[in-house]
Order: sequence, then structure tokens, then C-alpha cells
Amino acid sequence: MHSLELLLDPASDEAVRDEWRVLSAAGLPSQGDHAGTSNAPHVTLVARPGLDPAADPRLLPLSAALPLAAELGGLSLFGAPPRGLVLVRPVVVTRELLRLHARVHESLGGAGDVPHTTPGRWTPHVTLASRLTPDQVARALVALAEADAPASRPVVLSQLRRWDPSTATIVPLGPAPGRPQDADGADH
Repeated sequence: MHSLELLLDPASDEAVRDEWRVLSAAGLPSQGDHAGTSNAPHVTLVARPGLDPAADPRLLPLSAALPLAAELGGLSLFGAPPRGLVLVRPVVVTRELLRLHARVHESLGGAGDVPHTTPGRWTPHVTLASRLTPDQVARALVALAEADAPASRPVVLSQLRRWDPSTATIVPLGPAPGRPQDADGADH
């Protein structure tokens, strides 16, 4: 699936990776087990069978909404056995985040989105682990609790990128990493 994703700022990214490491250290599946260059804590805005790179210039200005403060909620699950459960931290939805999501979809047009990324059904989240059994979920909750993982976590959504799995290409769509902005989005 092609996707448009929001990456976390370095401190938020590291906090999520710490949770990935806790799961791995407990002998559990973790997103940290994936060594691909595209593997990073992220929030998917759009996932569909294809994304036309010609849309990139329309998407670039939308990164002016970044960085965007957000909060990761308590641990939650997607899926069902026997296919496996997905352990996530849902993103607490704000008006600004919903506005950005809607503007991205307006810029792209078209259809064919994975249902949980469509406007009105979007389920923003950061994945911690996939393909868990119910027993592994219980062990994951214990491991994270013992590691003092917070019930919720403030994060900063800092970059927009496009993932093209057909060419294994990551296309940054802004803003540039580490570019400081005022709360209103103005560059320093």
C-alpha cells in the first residue's frame, strides 16, 4: 500500500522506539523488529493502492501546518484472532489534525483508500506491534507497565512523507527536519 504519513519529531520518535525496545526485550513482536529504511513511528493519513507522484506539489504546502502537537492515548488493539492483534497508541484527535487530514484528501482526490484512512472513518494511531496472540498482548501490557510506559504521551507530528512500496522510495514532503516554526507555522 502506498501511503502518506506524519513522522514524529526526534524526541517523540525516540519515546515510541523505547516502547518498541521494551516489547522486543520481552521476546514479543515489535515494530522495532523491522529493519527497513521506511520503518519509523508514524501516523498514516492516507493508504491506497497507488499515489500519483504528480500530486506531491499540491501536498507540499500542507506541511505548513507542521509541527503539530498531539497526544498518543492509552494502549489499544486492532484486529482479531486468528489473524493477529495489532497493539497501537491511538492519536487523540484535534480539530487541527482533522483539518490537515481533510486537506490532504481534498488535494489527492480519488478513491480506493484503506477504510480506516478515509475522512469520517480515520483511525489515527502509532503501531507498536503486529500479529500478536491474545497471550502476547497480555505479556506486552505487563512489559510496558513494568517499564513505566505512560498512560498517554504528548508527541509532536513534525514531517509529512510519501511511501512508495513499488520502488521502496520515501519522498519527504516537508517541512525539512529540524526546521523550527512558530505556533502559527511561520519559519524562523
